[in-house]
Amino acid sequence: MAEPGDGLLIALVGPCAAGKTTMVSALRERGWSVRQPAQEHSGVPDMWRRMSRPDVLIYLDASLATIRRHRPWIDWGERYLAELERRLRHAREHADLVLCVDGQDVEESLARIDEFLARL
Repeated sequence: MAEPGDGLLIALVGPCAAGKTTMVSALRERGWSVRQPAQEHSGVPDMWRRMSRPDVLIYLDASLATIRRHRPWIDWGERYLAELERRLRHAREHADLVLCVDGQDVEESLARIDEFLARL
């Protein structure tokens, strides 16, 4: 069973930066060693190498509507949507835990992450 402070390195990734930042802060407050890499969904294998090979990769998934709400400045044309989906699919495939955060508050998401980490 994994516990905070045991040296487990966690990478927290996903398409919505604001949600990740909140979760990283909350997990750090609980004592976990967690990082939020930049541009992680564009190359998960490269991200793992840059982050000293984290032990756990947690992917915070979100609906396209949520992603659009957090990125209102983007031109959401078909080409961009196809590329975004390709990148996000790649990240989801490499994650140890995929957690949909739509409609969940931070405490609900933290509880699910705690349950997952307790099984390690």
